[in-house]
Amino acid sequence: MRALLHALFYAVVMLIFLYLIAPLLIVIPLSFSAGKYMTFPPPGFSLQWYDNFFGREAWTGSAWISIWVGLAVTALSLLLGTPAAIGLVRGSFPGKRVLNGFILSPVIVPGIIVAIGVYFAYAKYGLIGHPVALILAHSCLAVPFVVINVAAALQGVDRRIEYAALSLGATPWGTFRQVTLPLIRSGMFAGAVFAFITSFDELLVALYLSGSTAVTLPRRMWEQLHFDIDPTIAAVSTMLIVITTGLMLGAELLRRRAERRRTALVITGGGYP
Repeated sequence: MRALLHALFYAVVMLIFLYLIAPLLIVIPLSFSAGKYMTFPPPGFSLQWYDNFFGREAWTGSAWISIWVGLAVTALSLLLGTPAAIGLVRGSFPGKRVLNGFILSPVIVPGIIVAIGVYFAYAKYGLIGHPVALILAHSCLAVPFVVINVAAALQGVDRRIEYAALSLGATPWGTFRQVTLPLIRSGMFAGAVFAFITSFDELLVALYLSGSTAVTLPRRMWEQLHFDIDPTIAAVSTMLIVITTGLMLGAELLRRRAERRRTALVITGGGYP
């Protein structure tokens, strides 16, 4: 009976997994289609739609805007989210839970509400259509992911290791730089990955703020779906899938490395390897 239950459990898990990746099994082959329209199965194999993407300035320009806006959002989110996470985990002050809920509110509030709010706020200052508006708005959406990941990593750090460093003469900054920072680096990297993906894939805010001069890649894809559907959309989607998967795998590998480092610290009695 136990073996039957295990087999049933794994069968259900596999069905859920297949259900989740089914769109990928359709989009990826479409990106290599030799046809002129989006038909499945593809009539043949071709790289023409990737050539179409890299050969059109409208596509590549939007991709570069999304990339450098995403990198700027990642840097700003780390600068804001890491100290916030440290303060929330290590600090003790009135209104801590309220502040935590306020920081995480962009994840809870529907995206359309955030988009409308930032549109009216930035329109007063003439920022619509400027990349700065996208960076500031996307950072509001990305900071919660940095806070969540860094806070989770920091909660796994044994404070006795920090106290040991302080008792041996290390300054608070030196303790943070040499002991705490290496142990929460995986959380920071994971938060950076989520921050970049949040900005790179975001559409609703971009629809309101990008105007006609700062069109991001998701905004370009949205317009293409409305006016001229061709398999270039599938090629762009495939590249996004590859980039996102690579970033997530990198974050997972770094998390496992940090976990092994924490384990080594415990085994060696607190000595940093």
